[in-house]
Amino acid sequence: MPIRIASFNVENLFARPKVFNFRDKSVGDTILKRIDDFQNILKKREYTAANKNKLLKEFTEGTSRTESAPLKDFIVIREDRGKLWKRNRQKIIGIKAGGIGDWDGSIDFKKAKFSEIGRKNTGKVVRAVNADIACIVEADNRPSLKKFDTDVLRSKYRYEMLLDGNDQRGIDVGLYSRFPLGGIWTHMFDGSQRSKTFSRDCPEYEVILPNSDRIFVLCNHLKSKGYGDAAANNRRRKGQAEAIRNILKGYDLRNDMVVVAGDLNDTPNSAPLKPVMDMRYLYDVLEIKFPKNPKHRWTYHYRDFEQIDYLLVSRPLRDRLTDAGVYRKGMYRLHALTSKDDDVITERELSSVTHWTNGASDHAAVWADFEI
Repeated sequence: MPIRIASFNVENLFARPKVFNFRDKSVGDTILKRIDDFQNILKKREYTAANKNKLLKEFTEGTSRTESAPLKDFIVIREDRGKLWKRNRQKIIGIKAGGIGDWDGSIDFKKAKFSEIGRKNTGKVVRAVNADIACIVEADNRPSLKKFDTDVLRSKYRYEMLLDGNDQRGIDVGLYSRFPLGGIWTHMFDGSQRSKTFSRDCPEYEVILPNSDRIFVLCNHLKSKGYGDAAANNRRRKGQAEAIRNILKGYDLRNDMVVVAGDLNDTPNSAPLKPVMDMRYLYDVLEIKFPKNPKHRWTYHYRDFEQIDYLLVSRPLRDRLTDAGVYRKGMYRLHALTSKDDDVITERELSSVTHWTNGASDHAAVWADFEI
C-alpha cells in the first residue's frame, strides 16, 4: 500500500497576525521585540513613573517608520479584571494600574486581511503534494484546518487535529490525515511553569492505517533565529531538539514507524539540531534522496538556500521509502532566485503567484513516499 507523508509550513495563512505581514521580516521581528519588552513591563509588581510613560508611549504613539508605529496597531490589550488604562471618553490618556496586581488581562494579536489568491495558492500546493498524512505548521486552530479543507481543498481530508499550544499568537502545529487517528499526546506542558520547553508544542499523533499498522507523527516548529539574542535562541532550539530526542527514546526506532516532521528552523549540520539529527535509526528522507547535492534539499531562502523543513523517519520507514522531494512552486520569485545559482535546480513558481502577498508560503513542502 503506497503512503505519502508531507510537512508544510503554510506561513499562518489562515489568520495571519499583522505583525507577520511584512515582506521585510526584520520589521516584524523589531515589532515583536517591542511587544516582548512591553509585556515584560506589564508583568512588574509595581509600575514606576518611567514604566508608565514607556507603556503609554509604546502603545499609543508612533512615528512614520513602520517598525516604530504604535503597538495598538498590532495588539489588543484585554482587561479582564481591574483597569490598566486611564481613559477620557474611550481615549487612553494614562496608566491607572499601579502594577500587575491591580489588573488582569491578556494581549491578543490583531489579524491582517489575508489574500484570497494566496489562500488558493496554499491549497494548490497541498493538493499538488497530495499527501495522505500531512504535518501543517503555523495553523491557527482546528476549526481553521477544517474550514480550509472544506472550502479550499474540497474535503480532501477526513481527519484533522490541532491542539492549541504555547504560542499566544496562535501559531500552532496540526495534522491532516486520510486515516483515523488513535492516541494523541501533547508536550505543551513540558518544562517549568515559567519556561515551557516547546514554543508551540510537539504533539505525537498515532495514525492507524487500513492494515492496522500504526505510524506515529511528531509535528514540530522549533524556536526561530528571529528577534532576540542569537545565542539564547540557539540554546532554546537545542533544548527543544534534546526534548524530541527524549520523546523518541520512548519508541523502538528499529521497529516502530515514527516520523519527526516540521519546521526545525535550522540546517541539518547545525549544533542546535545535533541531538536529534545524530540519533541512531533516524533518517532524513531528503538526505537519502539527494546524498551528494545538499542544495537540492533546500526548503527556505533568506540569504541562502537552506533546508530547515524536515521529514525524519525511523528505520522501518526508511526501508519502505520509495521516493522523496521538495515542492517549491508556491514560493514567490522562485524562478528569479533559482536561476542565479548553478548549484540549485532552476524552477518556476505557479503562474498565480505574482506577489509576495499571494505566495502560498515562504517555505516549500517536503514529501516522501513509502510502500507499507
